[in-house]
Amino acid sequence: MLAVGLTGGIGSGKSTVADLLVERGAVLVDADRIAHEVVEPSGPAYKPLVERFGTGILSADGAIDRKALAALAFSDPEQLAALNAVTHPVIGAEMLERRQSYEGSDRVVLLDIPLLRAVHREVLNLHVVVVVDCPVDVAIERLVSQRGFDLEDAKARMAAQMSREERVAGADFVVDNSDGRDELVSQVETLWADLVQMEQSRRKSGEVT
Repeated sequence: MLAVGLTGGIGSGKSTVADLLVERGAVLVDADRIAHEVVEPSGPAYKPLVERFGTGILSADGAIDRKALAALAFSDPEQLAALNAVTHPVIGAEMLERRQSYEGSDRVVLLDIPLLRAVHREVLNLHVVVVVDCPVDVAIERLVSQRGFDLEDAKARMAAQMSREERVAGADFVVDNSDGRDELVSQVETLWADLVQMEQSRRKSGEVT
């Protein structure tokens, strides 16, 4: 298998790139999806989050109101650090387990990680890191016009992430999503061909980790 870390700032179009790669045959392990699962009432992060942030983050049915939790966390660096301290370890453990389930296969496994850092590359044994990139002002405009974010909320989310320069510095491949969909699809086609070739080369050389 080839383990590919996929990352990009909020509003970069990372999810669109993930969808395009899945259409071409990649297997997706999505950190955001896992993040939803671990905060469900039966999930490992539910009780610690309620204990840390209080019952004010719960909706009427007892589930965690993700919008209320996000509004609280992103308003204060200490609160955000507390949220990450609870959720990141359990999300990481689940991602590692799912990644390992594909060991020995011939798949290109895409690990979609919004806040991918060097430690993820090591812990998850990523062979390649792909960064989806676009200017900050473009990303903010997408969040406001396409996803209904308040402008100040969009800026706060952006400020809470690593810088664009830091993210790109850790990339093996950069997908520039500044232009239209046709250009994006063209770049993904090239990227997919490169990833398949890398997986095939690993298989021929006998690399299995």
